[in-house]
Amino acid sequence: MKAILKSLTVLILISPCVFADDTGKVKSETCIGCHAIEGYNNTYPTYKVPKLGGQHADYIISALKSYQNGDRKHQTMHANASGLSDQDIKDIANYFESIE
Repeated sequence: MKAILKSLTVLILISPCVFADDTGKVKSETCIGCHAIEGYNNTYPTYKVPKLGGQHADYIISALKSYQNGDRKHQTMHANASGLSDQDIKDIANYFESIE
């Protein structure tokens, strides 16, 4: 009985590591369309789209919240960010921070 309990305890403790949460990856699929293309330029207004992989999560959170509230001006980013919850933003930011 003790062996079973020990095995279950170990399984419970390591399961988050084994079954990685891909919530941020799923939520960022729209973002990846532009921000995962190296050297991508936006058509209008014309500027280089930043690659987000490896960026600090706090920076991405701050940027998305600024697009939401209008402090950063970009219609497409405002439209994308305005539908995100605080948890969505955290999940997306943490995902991008975890990749290169």
